[in-house]
Amino acid sequence: MAAQQLSPALHAPAHPMAKPGFGKRSAPDQEPRRARDFAHLPKREAAVAGYIDRLPDGADISIKALARELEGYGQCAIGTVLRRLSEAGHLRRVRRDVQDAEGARWVFRTFFTRTPRPDAWWAAFLGGDVPQSGLADPAPVQEPEARGHDALARLVHRHPQLALSAAECEALAALAGEWFRRGATEAQLVRAVASMLPDPVRHPFGFVQNRLVKRLPPEPPAPVRGTYVMECTDCQAPGTPQSLSGGLCRICRSEPYVRPDDGRLPAEVVGGKAERLRNTVRTHKLHWAR
Repeated sequence: MAAQQLSPALHAPAHPMAKPGFGKRSAPDQEPRRARDFAHLPKREAAVAGYIDRLPDGADISIKALARELEGYGQCAIGTVLRRLSEAGHLRRVRRDVQDAEGARWVFRTFFTRTPRPDAWWAAFLGGDVPQSGLADPAPVQEPEARGHDALARLVHRHPQLALSAAECEALAALAGEWFRRGATEAQLVRAVASMLPDPVRHPFGFVQNRLVKRLPPEPPAPVRGTYVMECTDCQAPGTPQSLSGGLCRICRSEPYVRPDDGRLPAEVVGGKAERLRNTVRTHKLHWAR
């Protein structure tokens, strides 16, 4: 059976790696590995997903590489499997623009997660956030000022000598929120404010305000990162996370298209059609070569 030939012990160590910067990337915040991680998938998809899951980051998980390594599965079968894994929330194809010694270029990657994710999770992640784990849509992100207010309220309860009133917590919320905007954690804020407290604290409001100002962390440096552009898992047409539901473009989802009044086709439609024509040509060439 082909599924029996997907043993990680037999294949994973010898699996080819992609060029540096390309290939598989593990999505963050995954649940621990379990025996039934892919039990919700059909047998073929579960076997391939388990194999990909055990490959290291940077492994070549293109259709050609997987078909070459997994005996019994051709490129068409692997393409179908990857499409279904994308629909199930386990992977997304992206491209990223980078600038290095070779100049500006696109780097193509496939993010994989054993924990299936909804579209909202992928949209948040590719937009620069790392949402919570699980199948539910990410919880709304709390604004820094609201986080600051809640942190101060908890601080007062843990350190009664910092006897701030509700109005004083509200007045300091924006200043405390600036800590979170600059990437600090609540534990860091608490340590900065509550470490080595005098006894007694004669003016809690002024004391807390002074420490929040004087110990405010620096502005974080601008992130060095490219821009992720999601691609349709099936036809590689570029699009936004919102337009690629399940990681697939509208055409690959077989949804009807209503032509706009001006009659112009969007780039998503043109790119998808062109890629399908190329795939059709490649399929016929492989057929006649046999």
